Amino acid sequence: MLYIITAPNVKPPRRSASCLLCSSILRATLTRSRQFVLLTLLLALMSPANLCAEDFPPVTAQIWTTKYDQYFRKYTKRYFGPGFEWHWFKAQAIAESNLKADAKSWVSARGIMQIMPKTFAEIQKKNPSFADINEPRWNIAAGIYYDQQLYRKWKAERPHLDRMSFTFASYNAGFRNIRKAQGLSRKAGINENLWTSIKNTAPKVRGWRYKETLGYVDKIHTMMAPLVGP
Repeated sequence: MLYIITAPNVKPPRRSASCLLCSSILRATLTRSRQFVLLTLLLALMSPANLCAEDFPPVTAQIWTTKYDQYFRKYTKRYFGPGFEWHWFKAQAIAESNLKADAKSWVSARGIMQIMPKTFAEIQKKNPSFADINEPRWNIAAGIYYDQQLYRKWKAERPHLDRMSFTFASYNAGFRNIRKAQGLSRKAGINENLWTSIKNTAPKVRGWRYKETLGYVDKIHTMMAPLVGP
């Protein structure tokens, strides 16, 4: 079951109205089967950006379609190598679009991986077989390829989970915003290669909607926790 638990005498973090509504509904529902139905409905009606990390079931939960798993497996193996955990990119796709092939954002990002048309066109130059941004297979392939490009940039020594955080944050907010946060971390005398440092300095980066990015990364890690740990 999904419950919101806070330690005594500790003030919980401020949460959005939609997030509180979702959690309240789930807490009030006592049976697992009814929770499953309600959460499915909420996920269908609400954008992933409006749900809190703790509201997301694990990436392996039955609620998430397996329709595109073959593509997540195939392109993770191609771009990250055998043995790399492909569920990372399915979790990312859930955070992006709830695995909706026809998803389109207010900034015109498209499909399951919410790729910008301009970004897809650049990727397509190096991968001519990626025929159509609106086709789930090629949308997923392009998203994972782009993740690989970002993953390679974050090659400094850091824990693997932190490297994944840097990768996904760059995908969401742009590489430059994370680099700016690194610069502020250096000035503050904290380790610029740790994700906790980026979280601490993120509010000081001008023009970055950092709360959205930090929430996005948290959602992915929450969904992956049963497989890789918190």
